[in-house]
Amino acid sequence: MLLRATKWSLLAASATYAAGASGSGVHRPAFAYEVIENSALFDFEKIQLTDQVLAHLTALHRLSDVALFSFDGDAPDNTRSTHNSTSLPKCKSLPGDPAYPSQDDWASLDALSDGALIKTVPIGAVCYDGEVYDSRKCQFLLDNWNVSDTHVVDPTSVMSPIFVGQTCMPQDAVAPGNSSCTLGGFPSYSLNVTTVAQIQLAVNFARNQHLRLVIRNTGHDFLGKNTGEGALSIWTHHLNDIKVIHDYESAGGRYSGPAFKLGAGVMVYELYDAAEREGYTAVGGECRTVGVTGGYLAGGGHSPVTSIYGLGSDQVLSVDMVTPDGRFITADETQNTELFWAVRGGGAATWGVVTSMTVKVHPKTLVSGMEWDTTTVAMNITDDVFWKAIEAYWTRYPDFSAAKSYGYCRMSPLPGNTGGYAWRAKPFMVPGMALADFKQLVEPLLSEWAALGVDPNITFFEHDSLYGAWSQHFPRSVVGSRYGRTASRLLPRRNWEDAGLLRETIATVRGLVEDEGAFLVHYNINADAPPDAPDSAANPAWRDVIMFNIIGLTWDENTPAHEVAAIHERLTNDLAQRLKEISPGAGGYLNEGDVMDPEWADSFYGANYERLLQIKKRVDPKGLFWAPTAVGSEDWIVTDQKPYITTQFGRLCRKETMG
Repeated sequence: MLLRATKWSLLAASATYAAGASGSGVHRPAFAYEVIENSALFDFEKIQLTDQVLAHLTALHRLSDVALFSFDGDAPDNTRSTHNSTSLPKCKSLPGDPAYPSQDDWASLDALSDGALIKTVPIGAVCYDGEVYDSRKCQFLLDNWNVSDTHVVDPTSVMSPIFVGQTCMPQDAVAPGNSSCTLGGFPSYSLNVTTVAQIQLAVNFARNQHLRLVIRNTGHDFLGKNTGEGALSIWTHHLNDIKVIHDYESAGGRYSGPAFKLGAGVMVYELYDAAEREGYTAVGGECRTVGVTGGYLAGGGHSPVTSIYGLGSDQVLSVDMVTPDGRFITADETQNTELFWAVRGGGAATWGVVTSMTVKVHPKTLVSGMEWDTTTVAMNITDDVFWKAIEAYWTRYPDFSAAKSYGYCRMSPLPGNTGGYAWRAKPFMVPGMALADFKQLVEPLLSEWAALGVDPNITFFEHDSLYGAWSQHFPRSVVGSRYGRTASRLLPRRNWEDAGLLRETIATVRGLVEDEGAFLVHYNINADAPPDAPDSAANPAWRDVIMFNIIGLTWDENTPAHEVAAIHERLTNDLAQRLKEISPGAGGYLNEGDVMDPEWADSFYGANYERLLQIKKRVDPKGLFWAPTAVGSEDWIVTDQKPYITTQFGRLCRKETMG
């Protein structure tokens, strides 16, 4: 539902300005902008909000509400001083507060943004009695709730519903008479942005109104960074331009070669499609609908080709973004250099709104590997034999890592508490290696498995590009569950260099699955920094990783509340802690980590955190951008939370104000 303008003087002013700027006599829609000619920008990035636009609107009709959209000081640079936060409101405003924007204020934002404002209706509302009830759409949601595409096209839907308070779930609407659909931790409004000017309007509006601001692209997030009660959400999904640059030279001249300029809404499958079509290899994630230039690259971003090309953040050559003061800037090796360092691995929802990134692409490369999907029952082996097979695999990680392998495996206890395990590799592969060489690499492992009587029914493959391997051998993501949570750890090479520590490492990881019933996603991955990549804020623990573990615990709708609380506590304070104890000084992956990690700053940022925090204080002194476990998030708290899980259903306040 779009809010329509009620401030007709503002509507007329913006239309008049747009018409005058274009040199035509025809009034355009209510949209304030100036077109900035710059061949390096996408067309949507050339449409900007400027001081001249705001000055013209103010002078034209003396519109006092234009101040709602004013910029905040000068553009950020490396020497900007911090702001005294004691003069700022202690909490972000919520609907019903005197300081919360009025309907006229929202209408002004809608008018200037050309009708881009959307009032939130939770995706599951079609299953509840009310004006949007629709039995056909409800059934579609019930049938496709765990499919990521279901959520991508909605402006506010999230794929981790635990963080919105599990409100308005289609599965909870037993009958049309159920009227308990509420907003919970969803934002109140979204702005469907298609220009930089709209992003600038939203940033300035939220900052000047002391309003919570969040950024959402596709809805992928495991920590609740893309939602917030009462917030204005910037929906970047439709900024999906891709520009192919066959001969790109980076600022400063460090890199010369092919590159793609990617809009903020580009998803992994769109990136891979373009790379395959143009004859390149792009560094992206596994899940097809993850947004590339959002949390993925900002968080570091591991990839099926990380072993030969580095992390996703290592590919970034230039960043275009709107900073917390509302200004549109470019950050690269020669300008806004501190932000350029921070954005590449220093986390999402922290530094501003990225509109595009320019990234390296690489030649097409051969990919060979193998996959299996089995159980101990199907293989007719005992649990003891299964663990001997796993140990044989894990002890060979250094050899596989040296060969630039990417092993993506998952194991979990079989249901029913009767013993046995599900086990799959989807896939175990080596980019840049021919199948004959791959088979030679894994032959000692497979021979040992055969001697144990372990046959997982392996399928080998070879493709002439990453696209073939990714599209045919990786599983589709299952999303939307509210019955589980995860933590992660990047185990370093040194755990394999000492025989005693290796035994302890294997026993610890095994115990999480065998004794505690956790599921384990484990990667054998090499994330060394490419020699030509500039220094970045990516977690230093990535550079020494040999085994990346994601562990998770689950429950179901019948689990009593006190047991759910105990599961949350056990994940954070017991299971994840065991991995920390065997890897002191290592870290975790901030995009797939534990939102309740008590040492999150050290886990997710390592030695980079203090530098990141100083940059955050300079570029965002008013704390406009906040997200759980983001840099600077320790200064804020979401109120009314259970001690074992922080959702985004609550008021966001400065921690110093809470007793």
